[in-house]
Amino acid sequence: MNSGIFKYIGSWVILVLIQVLLLNHIQVSGYINPYLYILFILTLPFNIPNYLLLILGFALGLNIDIFTNTLGMHSAATTFLAFIRPFVINLISGRDVLELNQFPRISELGFSWFLRYSTIMVLVHHVFLFFIEVFTFSGFFHTLLRCLLSSALTIVLILISQYMTSKQN
Repeated sequence: MNSGIFKYIGSWVILVLIQVLLLNHIQVSGYINPYLYILFILTLPFNIPNYLLLILGFALGLNIDIFTNTLGMHSAATTFLAFIRPFVINLISGRDVLELNQFPRISELGFSWFLRYSTIMVLVHHVFLFFIEVFTFSGFFHTLLRCLLSSALTIVLILISQYMTSKQN
């Protein structure tokens, strides 16, 4: 049990450091900004209580906001992501029975399930984050293009990280 907690703390620290030290400095023409840190919320176990999921989502976003001086945008986006996570899991799983001790990872649920899950979650996060950042619909298509391009790179990074860590799980 304690080793699981340390594993998640380590994952949190590594993802936040990768995000603030490396990925926040990647901007291709102002359109592509990968946000790998949301992988923490995506890979939490199915049986995590909803209140804890919301608290962790808020705290993770707050960490990113503190390092990037973004005034709560990431906190709002990750809290929303944590809020919709159970609904997305139920939507994707449908009639499939997921075991409570399973984790939403490629190694446990397969590529197809994880790709659908991560695509929906990343798109929701990015749309929320980018539209709250501009806080207007005047440049709707520009912001939508940013969401789609950033989501594509984020999904690729998430899939790569899943394959890189699948041997360890």
